[in-house]
Amino acid sequence: QVQLVESGGGLVQPGGSLRLSCAASGFTFSIAAMSWYRQAPGKGREHVATVPSGGEAKIYKNSVMGRFTISRDDAKNTLDLRMNSLKPEDTAVYYCKASYSGRDYWGRGTQVTVSS
Repeated sequence: QVQLVESGGGLVQPGGSLRLSCAASGFTFSIAAMSWYRQAPGKGREHVATVPSGGEAKIYKNSVMGRFTISRDDAKNTLDLRMNSLKPEDTAVYYCKASYSGRDYWGRGTQVTVSS
């Protein structure tokens, strides 16, 4: 049974930093492409960043490039998202997604609120 559990969300002031983590189990983590998505209130879910199997060729949403860093640890089955220089518009529920064998699996999300 695939499980993805996000953690690390919270309330942070503009300009601050957070690190999100996703703990994965129930599948062969190393073969999955892993992604972070987010959904702000009243908006659709949007792609934030992806790290493919092997860890190369990372992809970022333009508005987070240079501020967010996605990384994976295949030995620990974890996915991280380091977020710096946070802005109020980064406020959203952040979701971890695993993609392999033509299917996607989602976590339940963690709330990030950027506000003074």
